[in-house]
Amino acid sequence: MRKLSKVQKKEIAAIAAMKDEDIDYSDIPQVLDWSKAEVGKFYRPPKKAVTIRLDADVLEWLKGYGKGYQTRANLLLRHAMASAIGRSEPGRRPAARGKKVRRAHASC
Repeated sequence: MRKLSKVQKKEIAAIAAMKDEDIDYSDIPQVLDWSKAEVGKFYRPPKKAVTIRLDADVLEWLKGYGKGYQTRANLLLRHAMASAIGRSEPGRRPAARGKKVRRAHASC
């Protein structure tokens, strides 16, 4: 993200110093119908840096599609998570952190 210029900083400071009642909203159209609004459309969960060990062939496959392999891996994991949540039993929660759970791996 680019740094703000001195002029931009002055403009922001001037707006921030204004009282709410001094702001002119007359040129902004009033939205009366919110029926088409989408809740959470622009929400993106925060990212967290992690270290993960992947099989060399899996990493090569992810990188084979070009730039953005970490984003692609995140997308695949998110899809797997959504699928697992969708087929989980009602009321069933993932294992608590720190507890070791043995699960059978699906063979490819």
